[in-house]
Amino acid sequence: MAVSVTDRFLRYVVIDTQSDASSRTQPSTEKQKNLGRLLVEELIAIGVTDAHLDEHGYVYATIPANTTKNDVPVICFCAHMDTAPDYSGTGVKPQIVRNYQGGDIRLPGDAAQVIRVADHPVLKDLIGHDIVTSDGTTLLGADDKAGIAEIMAAAEFLMKNPDIKHGAIRILFTTDEEIGRGVDKVDLQKLGADFGYTMDGETAGTIEDETFSADAVEIAIKGVAIHPGFAYGKMENAVRIAGAIVDRLPKDMAPETTKGRDGFIHPTGISGVMEKANVSFIIRDFTEEGLKTKEALLEKIARDVMADYPGSSYTFTVKEQYRNMKVVLDKHPEIVEYAVEAIRRAGMNPVRGSIRGGTDGSRLSFMGLPCANIFAGGHAFHSPLEFVSSQDMEKAVATIVELAKLWEERA
Repeated sequence: MAVSVTDRFLRYVVIDTQSDASSRTQPSTEKQKNLGRLLVEELIAIGVTDAHLDEHGYVYATIPANTTKNDVPVICFCAHMDTAPDYSGTGVKPQIVRNYQGGDIRLPGDAAQVIRVADHPVLKDLIGHDIVTSDGTTLLGADDKAGIAEIMAAAEFLMKNPDIKHGAIRILFTTDEEIGRGVDKVDLQKLGADFGYTMDGETAGTIEDETFSADAVEIAIKGVAIHPGFAYGKMENAVRIAGAIVDRLPKDMAPETTKGRDGFIHPTGISGVMEKANVSFIIRDFTEEGLKTKEALLEKIARDVMADYPGSSYTFTVKEQYRNMKVVLDKHPEIVEYAVEAIRRAGMNPVRGSIRGGTDGSRLSFMGLPCANIFAGGHAFHSPLEFVSSQDMEKAVATIVELAKLWEERA
């Protein structure tokens, strides 16, 4: 008997897989491999004989082609195993609100945590669904264990139904996506796919072919340190300089004041002492030009602040993180067109959208594996209010199956 996508999901979320940006190893946390090992065991159990976990924590596997056609492209379905460091992922206690009938959902482990319809109007579309949440004291992990469960359920379905014809399908489960290193060590030659789909989106029916472009900026400040009792006219406090830079950021260019296609400048960390300080930023925009404009603005702010501190100096370092995958996907329109058709065949109205963020697919697209992003059904990511509908996960499984069929039909 096949294991339901919800049962798989419940099994995966209780395994702590949070990544750690301060770690320099790959994966950043060894515990991510605990889920990887389980997934390999389950894949082998359903007949996927080449499933394995590599030294970097990635899971690779192949559903063999069962068609007589020779020109069917090799598709990759990808999801990430880690959960975000933003909120605890230890000791996840999932609950299911069965046959949800509307209204706010109060989480049992923390009475202050309430999933409010006013904040999450998508709940109005989930009447009658079975909704999975955490108990409010941790993340749930739908980002992206919902995607993993959906790929695994689809793999089992295809392996048990050989009458459904399809080409070779590669499965890739990555580590460290939440800290921007998800595909650093992926071996694309070993993967051997022509293109891919990440199962890492939100609302059922959505297909996303566009992400932010993203850079990180580090401003390192060297101040003038001296005993505070003798500081008059001499001290230039690096912490104060760092604070002045942050204070001058445009208020209308922050994540909390932007939406849609607006980009932002977001300070993510500040540390230091009198002598030296560091400020970390992430810069986001849908266009390369917008990204560079925001970086130029940030550097001008830093330069203007530093003008008031002639004895101090700074460095301004930009690190590329990922780029808008639409640049690549526009050259391969059939990848998105087939996904739209698969979503329609799975019984939904397809909605094309843009992600105010990135996915493994952003990087993979520019590494040579064009990747669109398909819904996984989760909501309120990176928070204790995270939730996902069982029925929406089932729709994602159906979408994967329909995609496999479509590429074989039209080869």
